[in-house]
Amino acid sequence: MSKKTLKRIAEALERMAPAPLAAPDFDGADAYVWHTEPDALVPVQNVSRVDLSLLVGVDRSRDTLLENTRQFARGLSANNALLWGARGMGKSSLVKSVHAAVVAEGLDLKIVEMQREDLGSVSRLLALLRGSEHRFLLFCDDLSFSHDDDHYKSLKAVLDGGIEGRPDNVLFYATSNRRHLMPRDMIENERSSAINPSEAVEEKVSLSDRFGLWLGFHPCSQDEYLTMIRGYCDAYGVQIDADTLRAEAVEWQATRGSRSGRVAWQYFTDLAGRKGIALG
Repeated sequence: MSKKTLKRIAEALERMAPAPLAAPDFDGADAYVWHTEPDALVPVQNVSRVDLSLLVGVDRSRDTLLENTRQFARGLSANNALLWGARGMGKSSLVKSVHAAVVAEGLDLKIVEMQREDLGSVSRLLALLRGSEHRFLLFCDDLSFSHDDDHYKSLKAVLDGGIEGRPDNVLFYATSNRRHLMPRDMIENERSSAINPSEAVEEKVSLSDRFGLWLGFHPCSQDEYLTMIRGYCDAYGVQIDADTLRAEAVEWQATRGSRSGRVAWQYFTDLAGRKGIALG
């Protein structure tokens, strides 16, 4: 094949290749969602979140994450954070509420949400964020890995940085129901069947060790559950006497078979609807 033919093929392939994604005007919004195929940072004007004061029973985690986020937004050193534990206890809500609280204090901080399935594209996303003057929270909700999942390798680029290093203006927050990001039975199975059990799952399990902050979330007590609902009632002006609220809320949790912040909000949503109040 002649050099001229090869050159024409190369030029044709170059025309077919998508142009590199340009970073958006980050002054237009405080929150973004990362999409792939094609790559795009989509601004979110109205983020679904609750006020930080309405998150009950997570005081220590709230204060720790808030201070860590403030430090980062001020250009100081801060840790990547893993929020792990019971379902429905406000892990993702806390991340979004802390971000809103820091922005309300006048600090420049953007939040970018990405899906676990898109972790393979994280290097392209970091390249976009690296050159910006803004600071970013990169947020991945419900993070976990299965036996044949290689996405954890991409996560290392965020936590450890690779040859380029994680950008100084990017911090990573993740939520997970699992402390070690993979099921316990999978860890035990791999250890029992491996030639060298101590090294069989070290690479995956040690991912959680790369987070500087571990914040645990545990099932709430009934008093905390009722306090959450009363806080929602006060915040939205819903009138209901204490005995009726307690009876209805306890019955609601019994029908759901669980008690959590999510169940408390679901009961309150029903209550507000019956009272003729729309939740915006």
